[in-house]
Amino acid sequence: MCLRYRERGDISTAAMKDVPAPANQPAKAAPEKKAPRPKPAPAKPAAPAPLMLSAGTRVPLTANDTISTRSAHAGDPFTATVSQDVKDATGRVVIPAGASVSGTITAADPAPNPNSTGKIELAVKTVSVRGKGYPIEASVVSMDTIMKGRGVTKADAAKVAGGAVAGAILGKIVGKNTKGAVIGGAAGAAAGAAAARASRDIDVVIPKGAAITVKLEKSLTV
Repeated sequence: MCLRYRERGDISTAAMKDVPAPANQPAKAAPEKKAPRPKPAPAKPAAPAPLMLSAGTRVPLTANDTISTRSAHAGDPFTATVSQDVKDATGRVVIPAGASVSGTITAADPAPNPNSTGKIELAVKTVSVRGKGYPIEASVVSMDTIMKGRGVTKADAAKVAGGAVAGAILGKIVGKNTKGAVIGGAAGAAAGAAAARASRDIDVVIPKGAAITVKLEKSLTV
């Protein structure tokens, strides 16, 4: 290949070496698509602040079942239900109505006779709030009870019969005839009945649904 050029009016011809054509360049690779960044997980809601009831707070309950000194014994369990919302000093509900309370019967003694009193004593152990149980220290300040006589029992009948027999024997000795025995028997039966009434057990009963009020002895945090 020749190249002609002009130098000071003259045309010169110079040989030009063959120049290799530029090699085909590889095609540019397509840019890699970046995978989208995963979205951050939503923030977990903050745990609710604990709620507290101070010592001295009263908690109203209702008995879930009838408790009677005729059948209950110390150590038996019992359950009750919170009858009203129990709120803290700011008005927030700490123990909602319907919460379950469990405890133990610590004493169950019938009255030995109508002129004396029996007793039922309860100890509250736990309260369940929103599905979680919390230990509780509280004392019972009031509970609705009734007194219920047991009626004539076998022991009462034995006392009446024993009185009649003793009266009849005494009447026969004193009266020395059958009439005296009849009169003595009637008097003895009356005395036996009186003895039976005087010694008849009177049960203390907490009916189902009866109101029970307990007072917190220590603060409760839930």
